[in-house]
Amino acid sequence: MKQRRVVITGMGIISPVGNRLEEAWSNVCEGVSGIQLIEDFDPSSFSTRIGGMIRNFDASDYMPSKDVRRTDPFIHYGIAASIEAVKHSGLEITEENGHTIGIAMGSGIGGIKTIEDNHNKFLAGGPRKVSPFFIPGCIINMTSGYASILQHITGPNVSIVTACASSAHCIGFGGRMIEHGDADVMLAGGSEYATTPAAMGGFCSAKAMSTRNDEPTKASRPYDIDRDGFVLSNGGGCVVLEELEHAKARGATIYAELIGFGMSGDAFHITTPPADGEGARKAMAAAIRDAGIDPSDIDYVNSHGTSTPAGDLGESIGIRRAFGDAADNLMVSSTKSTTGHMLGAAGVAECIFCVHALNNQVVPPTSNLDNQDPACDLDYIPNDARDAKVRTALSNSFGFGGTNGSLIFRAFD
Repeated sequence: MKQRRVVITGMGIISPVGNRLEEAWSNVCEGVSGIQLIEDFDPSSFSTRIGGMIRNFDASDYMPSKDVRRTDPFIHYGIAASIEAVKHSGLEITEENGHTIGIAMGSGIGGIKTIEDNHNKFLAGGPRKVSPFFIPGCIINMTSGYASILQHITGPNVSIVTACASSAHCIGFGGRMIEHGDADVMLAGGSEYATTPAAMGGFCSAKAMSTRNDEPTKASRPYDIDRDGFVLSNGGGCVVLEELEHAKARGATIYAELIGFGMSGDAFHITTPPADGEGARKAMAAAIRDAGIDPSDIDYVNSHGTSTPAGDLGESIGIRRAFGDAADNLMVSSTKSTTGHMLGAAGVAECIFCVHALNNQVVPPTSNLDNQDPACDLDYIPNDARDAKVRTALSNSFGFGGTNGSLIFRAFD
């Protein structure tokens, strides 16, 4: 039995639909898409020319300008989200309590822009043109590293890299560290900046992304029969996980309780899930078992729902198998329909939306769901947010390599 309960006391988000919590939440509920034509480079020769950009963001608001110049944008987004989450939580980090606070921030790809830039410098001018800050400016654990330095966090400092499940796994492991007494507080989440020529080129060659370039805001359409692939997006997110009594003692506002975490491996294919959704089913079943609840206790699932033909169908089948008869009363939606797929930042953003659903008693919609695929036969909340009783919510995150993670959150009374 768990002896230490884990609650969420703060959240921060940097996303294509907004860089403030209420703005992002309002936009996903209203179906305001963050997808647009790529602006970071000339995409005219690519089969996919759209993505989710971060707008109205200045990294120097969160870190020294010299560090901004030395680090990849994915680090900027992660640091900003972590600082916003701490601010939202009202947590004061000092020399006295810093060792009781840890950080776990992941990424799916990491600093691919910095890698590309330095490779181009090498080709143009040889090894002397490569920046001495190249390596620390692009490796994935540097989000946790820089954030810990800037905020004087001296407790556990880790990063998890599991593709699109990275930030969800960071949240799950952060919760476990608190449960086991390794920390009283964990900052957990992830970030991504992957709208670069090499990354876009790789995904285009794999034919994984939507080519609905003439209608960017309509391109991400999970569970729709006309879906043709995911939309790549950038972003970052962080939640403050805190031991319940610690949170109470400092008078923190508690937004939700993390009650379940489950993982699984498909052991099937490096990019495609099994048709029967078995990996997804196992992760959800493990989270439900960890939470000590019945499937019927869950009201809402924020699905991985990337808008790929195989992925959406496999997850739908996995949900139905995990929930059994309770699936008929379950509300399911994919907020990637407006945010696009933020890869290593997707899981934490979607956990934040789950927490908002619990606090607002509103389920965000699956936008662009105009013609539901008959093979995907759940209640996907098409196009319009729904006022509903939501006490318990589950969030799914699945990644290349067949890595799966499910998190369960409950309203805190």
